[in-house]
Amino acid sequence: MPHRPFTRSLLLRHLAAAGLLVSAGGALAQSTQPATLQTITVEGSQLSDGVMPPFAGGQVATGGSLGLLGTSNVMDSPFSTVNYTSQLVDDIQARTLADVITLDPSVRTTTSTGGFGEDFLIRGFSVGTGDVGLNGLYGLLSANRIPLEMVERVELLKGPGTLMRGIPPNGSIGGSVNVITKRADDEPLTRVSAAYTSKANVGTHVDIGRRFGKNNAWGVRFNGVLRGGEASIRDGKQNLGLGALALDYRGERLRWTLDAIYQDEKIDDFRAQIGFRPGIAEIPAAPDGDITFYPGTTLTQLDKTVASRLEYDLTDNLTAHVAMGYRDNVVKQMFPISVNPNTLARQGVDADGNFGVMNSYYDSYSKTFSADAGLQARFNTGSVGHVVALSATRMDQEAGNAYSPGTAAVSSNIYNPSPLPAAPSVRKNMERASETTLSSIAIADTLSFAQDSVLLTVGARRQTVEVDGYSTATGARTSTYKASAISPVAGIVVKPLNNVSIYGNFTEGLTRGTIVSANYANAGEVLDPYKSKQYEAGVKVDWGKVTTTVAVYQLGRPAGQADDANVYGYFGEQRNRGLELTAYGELQPGLRFMAGAAFTQAKLMNTPGGVNEGNTAAGVPRRTFNLALDWDTPWVNGLSLNGSVAYTSSSYIDSTNTLSLPAVTTFGLGARYRTEVAGKPVVLRANIDNLTDKKYWLASGSFATNAAGRTVMLSATVDF
Repeated sequence: MPHRPFTRSLLLRHLAAAGLLVSAGGALAQSTQPATLQTITVEGSQLSDGVMPPFAGGQVATGGSLGLLGTSNVMDSPFSTVNYTSQLVDDIQARTLADVITLDPSVRTTTSTGGFGEDFLIRGFSVGTGDVGLNGLYGLLSANRIPLEMVERVELLKGPGTLMRGIPPNGSIGGSVNVITKRADDEPLTRVSAAYTSKANVGTHVDIGRRFGKNNAWGVRFNGVLRGGEASIRDGKQNLGLGALALDYRGERLRWTLDAIYQDEKIDDFRAQIGFRPGIAEIPAAPDGDITFYPGTTLTQLDKTVASRLEYDLTDNLTAHVAMGYRDNVVKQMFPISVNPNTLARQGVDADGNFGVMNSYYDSYSKTFSADAGLQARFNTGSVGHVVALSATRMDQEAGNAYSPGTAAVSSNIYNPSPLPAAPSVRKNMERASETTLSSIAIADTLSFAQDSVLLTVGARRQTVEVDGYSTATGARTSTYKASAISPVAGIVVKPLNNVSIYGNFTEGLTRGTIVSANYANAGEVLDPYKSKQYEAGVKVDWGKVTTTVAVYQLGRPAGQADDANVYGYFGEQRNRGLELTAYGELQPGLRFMAGAAFTQAKLMNTPGGVNEGNTAAGVPRRTFNLALDWDTPWVNGLSLNGSVAYTSSSYIDSTNTLSLPAVTTFGLGARYRTEVAGKPVVLRANIDNLTDKKYWLASGSFATNAAGRTVMLSATVDF
């Protein structure tokens, strides 16, 4: 049978399970992703203005939301954070999250444009788009790609965000990413943009915002996108339809938001990852960036999301909130598999780029309910200030799939791929594969001493992970587990000077076990939950127009890898140690910059039988550097130039450290011109990514994909 629709009765059952139904005399209760109230530095409600103001230069904000801990200035936070603005998104013509967060040297993308989705490395650990939060709630955004046209802020927290944001749906520990959607400003906005991306992808974006009512209390913002045509893959098509409606109310004590998002995407000839054959002497050179290994693939995804948040000041020092959302997702795709063309057994690419391919279907769906409720109280005990936060979170997700394997294969080569063989004649219906509940309760207290020159944060979250696995063939339950753990967090900020923050933190988290993907012999198995621990210390300095940071950390978790029988599991531990240096702001009026360097040592420890003991974890580069400049030219009023360079050192493709991918340096260049036409503000933009058309691999563990080649982007924006 096809998967079941999410009916009204089922929604009410989830609401009741989360404790979020309100009776006539009842109170607000519980849910899934921590809240965003306020920390010691109270900069305005999460729902009134929604975001903290930009730092000098406008590309990065002065702070952002930290879930349970509220909205915090960067200098008051005992964690490594950076908050990118919509101004930056517009000026670099960012199309994906990767275009933004890889400006931080501790972040690298492991996928490229036109692929199945987006995945990142943050502090050497994988983080997928499925673990990105929407206004603080997990599970409500596309697990493939997130259109940035609807986004006001991209908030990056490096390291586990378990206390602040709860349990990520897919178990990410390297970092936490949260996006804040756009809200209507006090000034009316009617903005229309037309864009072109090479080779022949064109589109339009409409952004409309209005406020109305007494004191402009009510707001509405709509972002609509239509684009399509050939993009980064030769003869491939990438089409997107997006509608994002954002409503809000900001009263004296009551604040409310509602987001409704519809995202419909189709890609023909998507960019896929591929594995390499064990025992090959070297990795073949990367092919052209406009090649897909599997010509003839199609991918369609449809996401429908609705989310709302209510916040009320019970007193001047006590605030309650409740938030909830629901997302329905369906993905249908051709699923090519690299095989031996004669036996159909799985087999990767050889040193000359040869492989066989079998065509299959792999379709999936998910239905996610996500919620969060809590209180924040502000008070003093003598000379000590307190901000105490309580939170309850819950996420319920049903996921299903259908795998329809092919029966024939063809020989192919990564430099001259063969068209896919015929797809299976029967495409199976999607059936339930798992039901997951992630729930938690948390408490935290941020204490301030000596006129806020010392800030101490202590807290804990009790997390529960429940996962049931089901056979998609029979519907019978095949596995079940329930695990709970208390995850403590401690952080401190000491300010010897007003503009200097010395900080440290310890965080510990519980992560749901992975559902093993179709690439492994134990595909579909649900692995047990695991714990991770991080120790971090650093220094932040606000120089007025420039902020600099230094951080050192150790982050460890059980290592996920395949054994000799291609069975995926947690064998031993991956321990990452790192040093991070970053700087951003405005060097002088009209000259903005972001720069950074990261040094990462990712080791495999306590491996079974000592195999690969002390080796470097696959896919993790030792050194990464970034520099981005944006300059308002003095000789032409309104003309700005920008450029960027990113360096990534070599990385191993396997745990045995016998095969590696070479280091790569890429460049970007751009310009924009602000003027008026017929009295209307106009912005013309041009950007080039991968300026030198560099051919290189992007690795994710033992899999890799070819990076997109030189990409030209042009746009014109008019405000009416």
